[in-house]
Amino acid sequence: MGAQLALKRPGTSDAMKSSVGTYVYCLVSSPRRPALARVPRGHAGMGRVRLIDISRGLWLVAADAPLDRYGEEAINRGLADLAWVSRAALTHEAVVDAFIAAAAVLPMKLFTIFSSDARALEHIARERTRIDAVLKRVAHHLEWGVRVVLDRAKATAPPARRARQAPRVPSGAAFLTRKKAQRDAVIELADRSRAVVADLYDHLSGHARVSRRRSASEMPVQGGPLLLDAAFLVPKTRTAAFAKLAARQTRDLDRRGYHVTISGPWPPYSFIQE
Repeated sequence: MGAQLALKRPGTSDAMKSSVGTYVYCLVSSPRRPALARVPRGHAGMGRVRLIDISRGLWLVAADAPLDRYGEEAINRGLADLAWVSRAALTHEAVVDAFIAAAAVLPMKLFTIFSSDARALEHIARERTRIDAVLKRVAHHLEWGVRVVLDRAKATAPPARRARQAPRVPSGAAFLTRKKAQRDAVIELADRSRAVVADLYDHLSGHARVSRRRSASEMPVQGGPLLLDAAFLVPKTRTAAFAKLAARQTRDLDRRGYHVTISGPWPPYSFIQE
């Protein structure tokens, strides 16, 4: 998963008014003060992860960010280095994921920095109506991801016995026969794949509160075209049942040439935006 938006990110130039800014990882809804003992260290060079008490069981997970390393100019330079961005995203995500047991977690966008705690609280106050609506939608739910990649060779492989018993055909006719068979197989596979993916998505959606299909590409992704990239918002009470169902579907589809990858549970990254 990538670090996602919970709110609009303020301009980082706002934080340049001081030498240290307030970096915000996420918002956490919890009736009790969240524990920090097992939370990862966070971004290199920043202060330790800490909590800012907002009100009514809502907490900001934050850290002091030295602006010589995390100011606007420094971040813009870093964005040109994909390895640096990837490491930062994984670090940000690890901190967010540490609060997954809370009633709800709203991840903030990577490099969300305010000039001070007070400015961060002002921003939250302005967005409070929207925040409360999102909290109501995702509270006590977790996200699961499902991706389906097609293994064309496996999906179109003929049964071994049928292949051995195929009648001999003169060479010219054999070539034309093979070409027609290949074209027919491609058309049949495309139709069958759409039906398989639609059936899987519908089946899993029936066990989720909300589901979303992200745009899948026909470009190859490590073994074949990506047919499905979907996210499912599942009640925590149904997490084990959903995981078992997805695993059962995976075993069945793998035999038919569809490689299914299941990820999660995650904070509701894909269900924060309207």
